[in-house]
Amino acid sequence: MSYVHTLRVRYGECDMQRVVFNANYFVYVDDAVDTWTRHALADELAKAGSSTDLHAIGFDFMLKTTQLTWHAPVKFGDTLDMRCAVSRWGNSSFDVAINGQVDGDSRFDAVITYVSVDPKSQRPSPIPEIVREALSRKLVGK
Repeated sequence: MSYVHTLRVRYGECDMQRVVFNANYFVYVDDAVDTWTRHALADELAKAGSSTDLHAIGFDFMLKTTQLTWHAPVKFGDTLDMRCAVSRWGNSSFDVAINGQVDGDSRFDAVITYVSVDPKSQRPSPIPEIVREALSRKLVGK
């Protein structure tokens, strides 16, 4: 499944060379995954009486590790498309692969390992089947 999250790079996100400051790549991928997850689970959240609170469906997730490989700069004013897809499912963890592109040219690749946690205890818990199904469907986002 692939989801595309699009954003326009703003001036304040860049360094003096007008290139995205390195820490902001992690902000971008975090926002892309968060938006994708809430979009994918929108129907389940609505059934639970919420529009955004993942806890309403008994789910939350936390970052365990992240890796980013930079290929070319993303610059002020660029429109960045980030393609997100689950690349590995475990019992209580999963990997999300994100490819960032500008005008179809790959600028970076990121892989984030998340751990599914119980919202109350924040301890690792099995990934709910509704989450696996939702993040495996084909979605289009912006």
